[in-house]
Amino acid sequence: AFNWKGAVLASIVVALPLMVRAVRLSFENVDSKLEQAASTLGASPLKVFFTITLPLTLPGIITGTMLAFARSLGEFGATISFVSNIPGETQTIPLAMYTFIETPGSELEAMRLCVISVVIALGSLLVSEWMSRQCSRRLGAKR
Repeated sequence: AFNWKGAVLASIVVALPLMVRAVRLSFENVDSKLEQAASTLGASPLKVFFTITLPLTLPGIITGTMLAFARSLGEFGATISFVSNIPGETQTIPLAMYTFIETPGSELEAMRLCVISVVIALGSLLVSEWMSRQCSRRLGAKR
């Protein structure tokens, strides 16, 4: 599909393994004794998940989401292969940078997009760190 939905799908397909790995590791690190203790105290499996498991895995979920977002920001290969480079329709920041670099005299526009990409990346890093600290603070952990 040569539209924005195809570009989103291409980014998801490429970035999802990074997110799944981070989230899986986060779930594996949850102490099962905590879940068992909650179960023996009468908590339903759903309540155990939402009160024990999910809060403990939230930093990993946030990390995985940020990794996937960062990977999607720089996605070039899958996007150009599957949805082409149609300005205003499927053109992402990396594809626009490529177009500007290939066009003589458009290096300044490519540099502007590069700066925008760096600002977005730094902003997402700051948000990720802030969210991780908030989660750690809620869980009572020291960082």
